[in-house]
Amino acid sequence: MLTVGEILKKTREKNNLSLLEVERNIKVREKFLLAIETNDWSLFSSKIYISGIIKNYSRFLGLDEKKILAFFRRDYEKKEEMKFKKRLSSHYLTPESKKYLIMIFIISFFLIFGYFTYQLKLFLSPPSFTLVSPNKVNFTVEKKIKLVGKTEKDTSIFIGGDKIYQNNEGLFKYELPLQEGKTRLTIELVGANGKKRKVEEIFYKDSPK
Repeated sequence: MLTVGEILKKTREKNNLSLLEVERNIKVREKFLLAIETNDWSLFSSKIYISGIIKNYSRFLGLDEKKILAFFRRDYEKKEEMKFKKRLSSHYLTPESKKYLIMIFIISFFLIFGYFTYQLKLFLSPPSFTLVSPNKVNFTVEKKIKLVGKTEKDTSIFIGGDKIYQNNEGLFKYELPLQEGKTRLTIELVGANGKKRKVEEIFYKDSPK
């Protein structure tokens, strides 16, 4: 009866593949692949690592990984009293795959750092404000104009002492009566962090004579 290592080796040779080619494809060092093919479990730290390599190796060769793992368990149980060397799983990685892991770690670190920096900036900053409309400040015949502004959803808005409520998108509306000449509008914003911001907008009305 063939062992799991013999099955993998025969299939690899049948496909005219070298151990080096397998290493490049599944990112497992050649010496560990050779150990698998010769059923030498002494190089590995645990059964889990062996199973992982065999699973990837079988899949690469187009074999039924469940059957191959079943053969491995059968072979392994015969040598279950064998003591494994304590090694870190990173020893089984090729330099190329280690490089990928380091890159992923660095990218993840900067993403997390950037996210927390952004959140801290939001926490320490006063609320933002954008005047959506009107997009002009000079008027002639209008008695009142509809003002649309945008800020954070959890910001409290006060105009002339009255609290103004925004919608789910942070937009709010306010009708501003225009007087002849200059009309000054003061908007007070209080963020969820307690930070305040005062915005002043000035509009002009020059009625035709």
